Amino acid sequence: MRSLILFLMLIVGTSGASLAQQSPKESLKNTYEGVLFIDQSESSKAEQSFRTASAQDTLNAIADYNLGNTLFEIGAAEESFGHFKAASQKATSESLSHQAFHNMGNVFMKRKDYENAVQAYKEALKKNPDDDETRYNYALAKKMLEDEQQQNDQNQDQDQNQDQDQENQDQDQQNEGGDSEEKGDQDESDSEQDQSDKGGDDQQEKEEQKKGDGDQKQEQGRKPEDQPQNNSPQPQELSKEQIEALLQALQNEENKVQEKMNAQKVQGRKLKVEKDW
Repeated sequence: MRSLILFLMLIVGTSGASLAQQSPKESLKNTYEGVLFIDQSESSKAEQSFRTASAQDTLNAIADYNLGNTLFEIGAAEESFGHFKAASQKATSESLSHQAFHNMGNVFMKRKDYENAVQAYKEALKKNPDDDETRYNYALAKKMLEDEQQQNDQNQDQDQNQDQDQENQDQDQQNEGGDSEEKGDQDESDSEQDQSDKGGDDQQEKEEQKKGDGDQKQEQGRKPEDQPQNNSPQPQELSKEQIEALLQALQNEENKVQEKMNAQKVQGRKLKVEKDW
């Protein structure tokens, strides 16, 4: 922050005729008193003196500039900006205009408004291109602005990536929901088919069971004469005499057969005719 412009600079920077016409004596007096209060570290009294001086002479650029400095030093940077701007508009010298724009740039830097800070320092350099402090602040503001723009671009890319990821996630969830619904339909269809098959098997089993029960009832309902009976002859025991009679009959039958066979052999034999010559 540029230091206060002393009351002596006010006298040197303004012509006598202009001072008499534009700055009443009371305004000059209060401006001088304000500078003395600053030297005594009495900021509140200095602020009051500069306010009074600015009100007494609306063309007193030094009073506005020094009031802006005082406010900035006590932490009222936002209010100080208006007085720096007023000083830059009222200033009749390049030096005062340069310092007013320089301190406006400082307020913008405090706000982290780097773009406007660059513009303010640029205006200050137009008034005094040889000021090293202004050139440094100007370069710093440009660097901060570039970093901010780069960070904004990265944040924008990150936001776009997050949006894309969220969109992909929503799409995946939608697809997963469709697959689950389709799978649920398929499972339901399979379950219905299984139940249908099971129902068919149960029906067939019931029919077979019913048929078996019918056969059983039919079997149970048959009359005694319809039931198959065992008519096989039961074996009887033969007496000894009967057995001997059967054996003798068989022997006699065998003898007859043997005699018959012998008779056939005799009848079929070829006779050998012997020659008598």
